[in-house]
Amino acid sequence: MGTSAQPSTDAHITGASPQLAARTLRQRTGTFGELYECLPAAAALGAVSDAGDARLAAWSRQWARLERVAVSLCTYECRPVPGLLQSEDYMRALCEYDIPPMADDDLEATVRARLERQRLLKEWPNTTFDFIVEESVFMRRLGGAEVTRELIDYVLELVAPRNVTLQVMPADSEYHACMAGPIQLLETPDASWRAYAEGQENGRLIADSKQVSKLHMRYARLRSQALTSKDSRGLLEWMRGALEHA
Repeated sequence: MGTSAQPSTDAHITGASPQLAARTLRQRTGTFGELYECLPAAAALGAVSDAGDARLAAWSRQWARLERVAVSLCTYECRPVPGLLQSEDYMRALCEYDIPPMADDDLEATVRARLERQRLLKEWPNTTFDFIVEESVFMRRLGGAEVTRELIDYVLELVAPRNVTLQVMPADSEYHACMAGPIQLLETPDASWRAYAEGQENGRLIADSKQVSKLHMRYARLRSQALTSKDSRGLLEWMRGALEHA
């Protein structure tokens, strides 16, 4: 997700009444604020308490909040490893190679924010997380062989729980339903779907049902073209082993 150095306007609202929490959430989340009204008070209060939002660019903040109340999250990535699966050293490599170069303070704050966001995987056991990642992303060895070995170990650990799946899209596949780029989808508590598209220096939330449906169809077809979760784990373990001799 994109990052920004501008300060966050969010504040912790722990201890607020459910009515105040709902009103605050509506104000902060704009057109999607109504999604939070169906949540229990405790879930609503926790939805904006993550300090990681401070490092997200404006277009990413609303999506980040929706992530925390989603019942299902689907991600296809063909560029870097998805942020929820990045190891700390991999994050640092991404930031260190960014152009224009980040200030040291911004780099450290960005890494902290991304690590904070990963709480989703550990603290939301009833949410399903599905990832499809191109094999070439792991082949790239961003940061070097040691960083990639650590990354693969970290990814395999994060996708071990029952509510998390990872499928790798083979580099030599003849078929590919998502050549147009990355896809992020989520299901809300009211059983509707939203999408998010991000490019260089911009991003947008997609609520139009026809557009979301089109992206959902592409993602579903890509799942059938990617390796199974078991075969994906086997491939990553093989790649991890090969890096021992790199």
